Amino acid sequence: MNPARNISFNVLSSIVLVLIFGTQSVAQTQDTSILKNIPPPELGPNDTILVSAKIVDHELVPAGTLDWYWVKAPYPKELLKRRQEWNRLRNAIYVTLPYAKRAGAILNDINAKLRGVEDKDERKKIIKSREAELKKEFTQPLSDLSIYQGKVLMKLINRQTGNNCYEIIKEYKGGLTARFYQTVAFFFNSSLKQPYNANGDEREMEIIVQEVERMYRL
Repeated sequence: MNPARNISFNVLSSIVLVLIFGTQSVAQTQDTSILKNIPPPELGPNDTILVSAKIVDHELVPAGTLDWYWVKAPYPKELLKRRQEWNRLRNAIYVTLPYAKRAGAILNDINAKLRGVEDKDERKKIIKSREAELKKEFTQPLSDLSIYQGKVLMKLINRQTGNNCYEIIKEYKGGLTARFYQTVAFFFNSSLKQPYNANGDEREMEIIVQEVERMYRL
């Protein structure tokens, strides 16, 4: 055999072997781990600290988990005032709503019995029969309410009956007594003529009332 041809055959065989086994090696590498297909990051002169890493779009990027830190910021004064007003209203409703529910039930029952009764003596008799019950149930508890809570209570009674407290007292006790109580309420920076508009100024109150009713099934 020609020595030159023998050398060429050996070189060719080596190249074929390298191509065969080299391709298999690359294929095995691809199958075993994607990390080996990712080129190592280029390090600068100051890159001497080892850090955790993760794969993003087939590239190694530094990654790590930071410790938890609590960050506090001062509460804005406007929001703090608004929150305090909301809590005050919510607490007042929690206190007064049961009274308003009970008083409303009694007053609505009186109104139902008065409906169609024209005789004044008979009307007074019906009112008198429930007046003692109202005083017994509410005189002491209501005397412990603050002025703000009393104002909220009058609004809630309006919600339950459809009438403000001035109109109720005027109906049951006469105009003179109603005006007297109205004058007293004025000096305490309140009014018996408390409106209730669930879709207007009392919208927030209505939201809280519905919350309490769902919670306690009042």
